[in-house]
Amino acid sequence: MLVLVAPGQGAQTPGFLTPWLDLPGVEDRLRAWSAAIDLDLVHYGTKADEDAIRDTAVAQPLLVAASLVSARQLFPTAEDFSRLVGAAAGHSVGELAAAALTGVLPEEAAMGLVRKRGLAMAEAAAVTETGMSALLGGEQEIVLPHLEKLGLTPANVNGAGQIVAAGTAEQLAALAEDKPEGTRKVVALKVAGAFHTQHMAPAVAALEAAVTELAVADPRTAYVSNKDGRVVSSGQDVVQRLVGQVANPVRWDRCMETFKELGVTAIIEVAPGGTLVGLAKRALPGVKTLALKTPDNLDAARELIAEHAAPAE
Repeated sequence: MLVLVAPGQGAQTPGFLTPWLDLPGVEDRLRAWSAAIDLDLVHYGTKADEDAIRDTAVAQPLLVAASLVSARQLFPTAEDFSRLVGAAAGHSVGELAAAALTGVLPEEAAMGLVRKRGLAMAEAAAVTETGMSALLGGEQEIVLPHLEKLGLTPANVNGAGQIVAAGTAEQLAALAEDKPEGTRKVVALKVAGAFHTQHMAPAVAALEAAVTELAVADPRTAYVSNKDGRVVSSGQDVVQRLVGQVANPVRWDRCMETFKELGVTAIIEVAPGGTLVGLAKRALPGVKTLALKTPDNLDAARELIAEHAAPAE
């Protein structure tokens, strides 16, 4: 069974969209979305520097756009996606790409919502200097109490020995000086706030207002939620989870457990892929993985789809 996943904030790098613009229709689609959300996705995906694309209000729409245009190279229609993909999920903002690909939201609506999400989270992040750091290695029963002692939130429990802590700059500085026993490294992430914590509460209210205007459908493909790793069959439930998830931890560890229970044999991570495939390699041994980093990876992805997708009879 094939699972498709979409990456979250921090996966972006300067110029990562450049090779995708050479593919037919991609630039036109990006420019149409850019006009609709008042953000030049082509500029930010090709010419902007690292600081510019770290901005939450820029990074989030950029990532969802990249996920959608790269996925459509493999699954040109919604019918292709539902026929060939067994389940889909996204990490944090990647959940909006997964919602569009599984049919919960039209792509244009997902782009409009992620623009509002990014702006609301950037505004919330500006109130206090906050951030996130990844802890590599260490056991949860040791790491989690240590974070609590420092006043930090385990914002992403990613599995495979990785937990992301979020909090104020002072709290993260204290963590860098005093990492939990068994943790190999603490790495500051390229994000502009303490996402998935109480610091994002103001953004929840903004999104609650935004989703009332959306036309929502039930997912046509199994949608696995960050909240608890559950498969969610109601489109309205998916959307409410998207809203609440802004201020609550991402449980990617539980998402991967659900992939295993569903019988996953292969995972493709859409552009800009790499992070989630890395976690899967450690947490799901034996599962084939592929990251769409550039269009050069598309042929290998198509081979993986042919081998592992299970068309409905």
